[in-house]
Amino acid sequence: MGVVKLENICDFKKGDTGLAKAEPGDYPLVTTGAERKTCHSYQFDTKAVCIPLVSSTGHGHASLKNVHYQEGRFALGTILVALTSKDENVLNIQFLHLYLFQLKDRILVPLMSGAANVSLSIKKIKNIKISLPSIERQGEIVESFKSIAVEEGELKSELTHQQTLLKKLRQKILQEAIEGKLTADWREQNPGIETAGKLLARIKAEKDQLIKEKKIKKQTSLPPICEEEKLFELPDGWEWLKIEYFLNYKKRGMITGPFGTALQKSEHQMKGIPVFGIETIKDGKFTYNNKIFVTPEKAKQLSSFNAESGDVIISRSGTIDEICVIPHDANSGLISTNLLKISLIDELVDSTYFCYLFKGSSTILAKLKELCSGSTRLFLNQKILKALMFPVPSLGEQKAIVQKVEKLFAICDQLEARITSNQVHAEQLMQAVLQEAFSQTTKQPKQPNKRACKYDR
Repeated sequence: MGVVKLENICDFKKGDTGLAKAEPGDYPLVTTGAERKTCHSYQFDTKAVCIPLVSSTGHGHASLKNVHYQEGRFALGTILVALTSKDENVLNIQFLHLYLFQLKDRILVPLMSGAANVSLSIKKIKNIKISLPSIERQGEIVESFKSIAVEEGELKSELTHQQTLLKKLRQKILQEAIEGKLTADWREQNPGIETAGKLLARIKAEKDQLIKEKKIKKQTSLPPICEEEKLFELPDGWEWLKIEYFLNYKKRGMITGPFGTALQKSEHQMKGIPVFGIETIKDGKFTYNNKIFVTPEKAKQLSSFNAESGDVIISRSGTIDEICVIPHDANSGLISTNLLKISLIDELVDSTYFCYLFKGSSTILAKLKELCSGSTRLFLNQKILKALMFPVPSLGEQKAIVQKVEKLFAICDQLEARITSNQVHAEQLMQAVLQEAFSQTTKQPKQPNKRACKYDR
């Protein structure tokens, strides 16, 4: 084993394919990204290590996410350089790839320079010194890596499969929850609970009285739900209701955020009354991550877009997982353009139960996608929500469902944490194997003591 410069064991050649203008074809095109593109022509027909010459993140930050290995006929982007072996009896190019990829943050990244556009020069790469083991030892390391890589791939595939099954389990839990299957025993133990239908009749009587007293306006009567509209059979005491049945009639039940010039960028503040945006919702939870605020005066002008504790907020575009309840300890605020707010009659519908209807019920999700006209990216509006139907049990059973779902989801969280831990352990195992393989090659030889060296004269 000896210490050598890369320029003494490698040939260097910069890529000549412009990534923006590359014409797709039959040959792999190596880029700075993890995935290969294609090209109609090739530049190389060999085995090579391909190193990006620009930072992966840019903006003054030095980093390299990828160091590629490629063999056969391939094209190379102009912002990469290919290293090939001068003598395959001296250097196994796959060994060099493992070496540079594993140690890129210690060997390559420190050589990057530049203010805004951080780059890596070929000259600096040529001057890198490595401790090179025998060609036999290089081959052993490569073969060991390939063997472990296969095992790691199989393990990761199994872990990914487990995550898929876990996701399906969560959806199954929610589907059984809204069909009343999770709380069948609860209904047997609580036969005297006021049903959703009776509660709805009582709320209607209260509304009629308020209309008579002219405290609220009379609303258009809602048409009855036909049997053909119902998505599945419900347990006794449950009701199929459209969202307008349980919107809070004492305040604006459902609104979207201000559009146009209602809230201009010049009116954004660093503090004041918060404006809730998409960043407010994370993994189905409300977060205090507001980036925009307005003055109390402006908030008063836009009071019709107010959202307060207990209200449900939903992202108007993206996935329907982007939904949460504003907690009771949160201050009220305004909703932004990309949110929709729903105020529910809390005597009729539990807000957390309502969120679970959106977060994973396969039946509700399928209907929602149908109403969105087959769009790959859901876009919610009031018209779509008003067309949906929701299974509503008694309020007591809704709360029992929430408790049951949260208990089952806690078990799912534990299983997911184990899967994630196993994934981390698999990656750490691979890193440990490579570290062990390179433990000797990364040790820098001691420099001779110049005063004691008789040849240094």
